[in-house]
Amino acid sequence: MAGALSTTFDQAEHSPGLQLWRVTHSWQAVMRRALAPHDLTHVQFVLLASLVWIDADGPVTQRALADHAGTDPMMTSQVLRALEAKGLVERRPHPDDSRARSLVATSVGVALANRANESVEAADREFFAPLGADLQAFAGELGRLVRPRA
Repeated sequence: MAGALSTTFDQAEHSPGLQLWRVTHSWQAVMRRALAPHDLTHVQFVLLASLVWIDADGPVTQRALADHAGTDPMMTSQVLRALEAKGLVERRPHPDDSRARSLVATSVGVALANRANESVEAADREFFAPLGADLQAFAGELGRLVRPRA
């Protein structure tokens, strides 16, 4: 039959990959709306919030931030430049490694990360509300699918 897709699924909705694609795009649209008032893209928010989160543990390198956020190091560098231009992040000499730079969220960056995080968490609560009591189990199952970067 011309145009028929060769698949093991009897219905498109049974494909976990397709469902993940659909959910991801729906959730990303919700995140864009939640972050628009804060003038942050989603990746800018993730990196800024991650920096604020791990900054309490000591000097943060670009590599450590990328690892924590699960982002590509080159893309992380580009996004950090944008956050730096907005006055949200500073690069300082690393206290233990003269070749490295330490990343620090400015006071303005910390305040913005916290305001934006309130919006993101509220949007998440609304988006994931249909899961009810299954939410933590769902998050755990998603965690099983996270693969280390190659």
